[in-house]
Amino acid sequence: MSAKNVTMQEGDAESISTTAPPAYSRRAPQLSPVRTIVFAFSCLGVIYSDIGTSPLYVISTIFPPTEGAPSKDDVIGVISAIIWSISLLPLLKYVIFALSFGSTEGEGGPFALFLQIFPRRSHLEDADEDRELTKFDSKDVALSQESRYPDSWISKARWPLLIWTLFATSCTMADGILTPAVSVTSSVGGLAVVAPSVADNVRPISIAFLLVLFLGQRFGTQKLSFLFAPMTLMWLALLLVSGIINIVSYPGVLRAFDPSRAIMFFVRTKNYDALAGVLLSLTGCEAVFANLGQFNASAIRLSFVTVVYPALVLQYCGQGARLIVDGEHVIANPFYLSIPGGENGGLWWVIWIFGVFATLIASQAMITATFSLIQQLMGQKSFPTIRINYTSTLTAGQVYIPAVNWILMAGTIITVGIFGSSFAMTLAYGFAVAVVMFITTTLLAIQVPLIKGLPWVLGLAFFVFFGFLDGLFVGAAVKKVPHGAWFPLAIGSAMCLFMVFWTRCRELEDKFDRENKRNLTRIILHQEPGATTTPASELKDKKIAFAPTERGRSTEPIAIHQLSRLASVVSRSEGLHQDEHGGLYVARPNCEELLKVQRIPTLAIVHKVTEGKGVPHAFSVFLRQVPALPRVVVFLSVRVTAVPHVPLVDRYLVSKVRSVDGFYGVVMRKGYLDQLSPEVDQILERIFEIEVQYSATKLEDRLKAIKEASLTTTHIVPSYNIKSRASANVLVDKMRRVILEELYGRLRVIFPDDSHLLVDSESTLKVGVTAHI
Repeated sequence: MSAKNVTMQEGDAESISTTAPPAYSRRAPQLSPVRTIVFAFSCLGVIYSDIGTSPLYVISTIFPPTEGAPSKDDVIGVISAIIWSISLLPLLKYVIFALSFGSTEGEGGPFALFLQIFPRRSHLEDADEDRELTKFDSKDVALSQESRYPDSWISKARWPLLIWTLFATSCTMADGILTPAVSVTSSVGGLAVVAPSVADNVRPISIAFLLVLFLGQRFGTQKLSFLFAPMTLMWLALLLVSGIINIVSYPGVLRAFDPSRAIMFFVRTKNYDALAGVLLSLTGCEAVFANLGQFNASAIRLSFVTVVYPALVLQYCGQGARLIVDGEHVIANPFYLSIPGGENGGLWWVIWIFGVFATLIASQAMITATFSLIQQLMGQKSFPTIRINYTSTLTAGQVYIPAVNWILMAGTIITVGIFGSSFAMTLAYGFAVAVVMFITTTLLAIQVPLIKGLPWVLGLAFFVFFGFLDGLFVGAAVKKVPHGAWFPLAIGSAMCLFMVFWTRCRELEDKFDRENKRNLTRIILHQEPGATTTPASELKDKKIAFAPTERGRSTEPIAIHQLSRLASVVSRSEGLHQDEHGGLYVARPNCEELLKVQRIPTLAIVHKVTEGKGVPHAFSVFLRQVPALPRVVVFLSVRVTAVPHVPLVDRYLVSKVRSVDGFYGVVMRKGYLDQLSPEVDQILERIFEIEVQYSATKLEDRLKAIKEASLTTTHIVPSYNIKSRASANVLVDKMRRVILEELYGRLRVIFPDDSHLLVDSESTLKVGVTAHI
């Protein structure tokens, strides 16, 4: 960046800033037809591996071997229910409708829907405001909390919708434990078909596969991901071929495409529990929408319509045909015993091998999705900040989180150990899927009028139709709670409760920080040459007059007693410049005098932990406790972009405060693979560019002083001591103290915001801030 890129900001009497380089924001990819086909092939392994392995266990769950072979009408009725469930929900709801509701960044899933209603500010807007130190006003705090619909009922529904969304996210993470357990155990269980003696060893063999899967996470999936798509494509092709061969044995099974067969099955048998088994055929359908950010809508639609949908539908029809023709034989394991060629045949072993790989890929996809969810939650301050390892230079979504990986591994192995068989685990499986589908329907229905601008009646119709279908599955899943669905319900509820607790506490903490931010010119008092220090008590009835600004305006005198807090006894020093004869003053609490601040030849980098305008409270505390002001003060905000690396030339955005010499606002924009280690030399280079362009006098001395100050650099970061605000209700007051001080306060010590800051600890100064929240 050269000096010619330095321009005046709006309100140029206050600050000068560098022109913003490219925003490095994320946008949905626009692909050519050829690239769309390539993406459609690639998304097979990432998106459809989970739903693609459901034929392993769906039919055996609906028709348990202990109940004998079902009748022909029952088989056709169940296959019809499966076909129309896949047609109405994954195909119609997700592929056709939901993919049209992705965010401008191309993201999908419940959280993306929520964030469209209550959007985050853009990175560019963040960068502009984070560098503004002299334009902060107290009303900015209230404005920052408003949604895009301040006068609408939807604004009041923010917290209920947030809890609703967090519960969907929690249930998805519960699936991160169940999916590997169910999928791998079901696949390995096929060995018992050809070798009954292996039946007792299915559990340890499955655990061995799972151990390898989780222990390999630390190496990342990028090197193996190129195999996921072809392996999944081969698996789906095998499902398609074997399904067609089996349909030939009884073509009448195609009557299942008549939806009345499904309706008559439930009317005749009144077997509502069978719907919980049908639900398992939809596991993984949420990934169609949730993974929108990694691909694009056209590629996802193309792969589902041309490959996934026909393979699944014909496979289920094929299993149904074999159940009708040879039910007594295949009922023990409808999938593996219906493979053409019989047990121990060549095709059987090919399908078994690809089945194992497909279930491992499905498990990997679920684990990766859990990592991505945690990453997203940390970005929204709904989860503690923990260490993340990025495993790809192509996308920020491929991450490895060690702590989460070990928790998932322990939970999955314990699940296999407790439930034992895949049949027992399928009773617990599906609950989370039904809940997430229903929550997604709710958020989509709200989006119809709010985001798409369509009539409310269409949103209501969408909710009534798909909400009814999802509600049927939720009801069937709830009936399974006593038989195993309590497991994902307990995990999801506990995770949701924790995330709501963490989100609320972080909001209270951030609110405290925003409320205690200050306009820089209301912290530091500029006194003209020749003035004397006056006791604050004598200033009570006096007024301070201000010099005219560079724009020709003057400021009316203001009475000192009008400033309620002694720490804020200041003048609006707009347009004034400190010179060697002038002084800077701050007021200390419980002190009768305004104390002169000595400038010392050092550089201080003050880290801002919340976004927005103004000077952080930690800096005010620092000045009150240590009345010495570094020669150069940099207020640093960090923004993580959606690219792996941001070039050094574009990494730092700098603004110079003109009213107080030596103050700069800086935004560091890092790629997700860049280390969080501020480069002082690069910051100085940007500062020099501004000084060269706009410092008219004593430029050489000024640059020399800045360079000498940078030889001693100190990082100032806040260290919050959480205290609960007093409440009139004794019981409420005690509960708040326990929750905020004993629980949240201790957790904040364990999970600090600066855990990723790579600077020398000896050059870091932590300023203690008592935060009453």
